[in-house]
This record gives sequence, C-alpha cells and structure tokens, in this order.
Amino acid sequence: MPRFKDYQPAGVIPATLLAFDDDLAIHERATRRHLSHVAATRGLSAITVNGHASEVHACTFEEQQRLLAVALDEIGDKLPLVSGVYADGSLEAARLARMAEQEGASCLLVFPPQSMSFGGQLRPEMALAHFGHIAAATDLPLILFQYPMATGLGYPFATLLRVLEEVPSIKAIKDWSGDPMLHERHTRELQSLPRPVTVLTTHSAWLMASLTMGANGLLSGAGSVIADLQVALFEAVQAGNLPLAQQINGRIYPLMQAFYAPPFLDMHNRMKECLRL
Repeated sequence: MPRFKDYQPAGVIPATLLAFDDDLAIHERATRRHLSHVAATRGLSAITVNGHASEVHACTFEEQQRLLAVALDEIGDKLPLVSGVYADGSLEAARLARMAEQEGASCLLVFPPQSMSFGGQLRPEMALAHFGHIAAATDLPLILFQYPMATGLGYPFATLLRVLEEVPSIKAIKDWSGDPMLHERHTRELQSLPRPVTVLTTHSAWLMASLTMGANGLLSGAGSVIADLQVALFEAVQAGNLPLAQQINGRIYPLMQAFYAPPFLDMHNRMKECLRL
C-alpha cells in the first residue's frame, strides 16, 4: 500500500542516483546515504527511484524491488516515493507496477516501451494498450514519460491527448520533448484540460526557460546533486521573481554544461563524480 495515499505529482521531484560496488552489485550503504541527503532538502514533493538516474535499464526486477525497499526504509516516512516502470512488455510493466504498489510507492513513472521506436508513433493503440495494462494493475497515480519525437518513443500530441483521456489515472507527464514549442503546448493545453494533467519538466539543461512556460513541477536527475537550487529556482519562478530566478540560474548553468555535455549517456556518471567532491 502507498505510504502517501493521496499523493498527486507536482512540485520538485529529484530522481536519485544508485551506487554500485566494484562488482556492480547495489552498494546499499552509499545509496542510503545519498537518499537521506537528498530527502533532507526543504521544499521537495517526492523522490524518484528506478529512473534513468538510478540506471534502471541495467537493473533486474529483483534489484528494482530492492532499491525501492531500501528507499522506503530510509526515507519513506518523510516523502512519497515515485518508482519507475521500465519494461518493453506490457505484462512485465504491469508486474512492476503491482510490485511497486505492494512495496509502498506512492506514484509510478511509466517509460515508453522500446518497441515503439519501430514505428509505434503510427500505432496509437500500442500506447493505449500499454497504459491500459498498467492502469488495470494498480490504483497508483501514473506519470507518463514523454520522450523527444526524434527518438521514436515520443507520443504524438493527438495520441497523448487520447491516452490521457482514456487512462484517468495518469496525473502528470514528465516532459522530455526537447522541443520548446511542443513543451509550451504541453504546459498550456494539458494543464488546462477539464481534468488537468500536470506537466513536470525534465529539461534540466534549460530549466529556467522551461519553468517560465508554466510547468507546475519538475522531475530531474540533476536534482540528485542540486535539489536545493532546483527548489529555489522553482519557487522564484512561481513567485514571478525574475531577477532572483536569473541569479539562481547563474549558479545552475555551469553544472548543466558539465552534466549534459556529449556524450549524453555520461550525465549520471558526472553527477556521481560531482558528489565525490
């Protein structure tokens, strides 16, 4: 059962890192220390595990379950836990969703299945079936992870609207569209639907610009390092304090240039190195 039963995703949600031993097993002590450090940040609404930042693609079902259990034990009484659902098959995704709810997660972040990259954007029924299986397996609120269209894993806007209409347990999207015009459309239209859907930006490399478009939250792996600055920036933008937002963004900028430089896949390795300083 979820620890925070009525949680609705919004606000600042860091996606935490996962520490490994030299043999690539989960380093629980270091992971607990990291979780506790991030969760101590004032102003967070939740913490995400089993996301990109915790290298979910490389973790077995059992390792994902263990990470969630460790996180719940360490910080589960302080903040809601969002757990990723990363699977190519809809039945396996539903299995992950059931496990996360039983363990005590309060919300699920649903990744697109990799099979969509073979033309799934032309088959909206794929997205509907995938989310339908997951929604049938759990009562938890869902966050739809919107990828860039160029990856083949992003949902076309018409498909996105249809999925949101037919799967009411989707309460937010994590917007990684990578397209400022589409991102603004997401924030304006999805948050103004008869049943509003929160836009959580993950455009960490241009976070201030993204937040000024109206996103009602953010979900970011960079929050594993700078959660305090992300909270401060979010609050400044929400308050309409542009000079303060620019000042905070000036502190964030050099880190983003380092984290998200090519090759992009090293971003979380760089974040881990940053925490060693």
